[in-house]
Amino acid sequence: MPGIVGVMTSEMTARMLRLLSLLQTRREWSGSDLAERLSVTVRTVRRDIDRLRELGYPVDSARGHAGGYRLAAGTDLPPLLLDDDEAVAIAVALRTAAGGLTGIEETALRALAKLEHVLPRRLRGQVTALQTSLAGIAWETQGPRADPGLLATLAVACRDHEILTFDYVARDGAATPRRAEPCHLVASGDLWYLLAHDTGRNDWRLFRLDRISGVLPTGRRVPPREVPGGDPAAYVAGRLVAAPTRYRAVATVHAPAAHVRARVRRLGNRLQPIDAATCRFDASDDSLTRIAQTLAALDTDYDLDADPAVRTHLRETARRALRATDSASG
Repeated sequence: MPGIVGVMTSEMTARMLRLLSLLQTRREWSGSDLAERLSVTVRTVRRDIDRLRELGYPVDSARGHAGGYRLAAGTDLPPLLLDDDEAVAIAVALRTAAGGLTGIEETALRALAKLEHVLPRRLRGQVTALQTSLAGIAWETQGPRADPGLLATLAVACRDHEILTFDYVARDGAATPRRAEPCHLVASGDLWYLLAHDTGRNDWRLFRLDRISGVLPTGRRVPPREVPGGDPAAYVAGRLVAAPTRYRAVATVHAPAAHVRARVRRLGNRLQPIDAATCRFDASDDSLTRIAQTLAALDTDYDLDADPAVRTHLRETARRALRATDSASG
């Protein structure tokens, strides 16, 4: 905060920095809450807010006995205050995003370069050590596909509980207008999903981000809703398992569920124990190739209940593998 030390005591400066840090962690604070956190009076909080405004920070206030304050969006992005652990965590997260989130890599790298430029020397060494020690495998699909602008818009709406309208393309290709209360963003496999309460259908819905377009905030905020079961990730996983698929493939595996789960971690929620030595595994999918890959990960015998197309594909895949093996032996 340039220039602030010259006109205020060190104690006041520390308090101002603490106040700014608090304003950056929550959308809105009451004057009494800020006063309690800073161990000062509400009147002192009001004076400190005025000083922040003089320094160019756009702090909005609401009328009332205690008052309410929030750091608003201004014409310029104000400096962020980070402690040592937060700075290192953000640097590592940006490095991970640059190598894993399809569609956001370049943006993450630019942000990482800016952050590293201003890091103190003691922290720069830690970040460098972490980056040189970490490595990622670049598969064909590196990570969840995401449009940075759409992801940011939905994340803000989830945070603020603001109703959105958008167009959504369903599985059959039909586009329909939707109005929903965004609640959570969940990544699964190579896709992002928005978990929201559809106001038109009065029910919870999952929306794939790559099928969403024309997002418009309505400006209407609503009280937060409790996700059924209380765990957004578990709820989304359950919905994905129950979603209809093009091809059915259910294996009765002659092994304990824990043994199979260790080999199909990504689909572990599709396991159902039958007894101590047997489990049922649902490998159904829209892709025959993915079904074959999933079943190939099983290292024990199983009985398969599958559509004819799945069985045909598995036989052809097995024949190719056998021909290749025989050719190599010859």
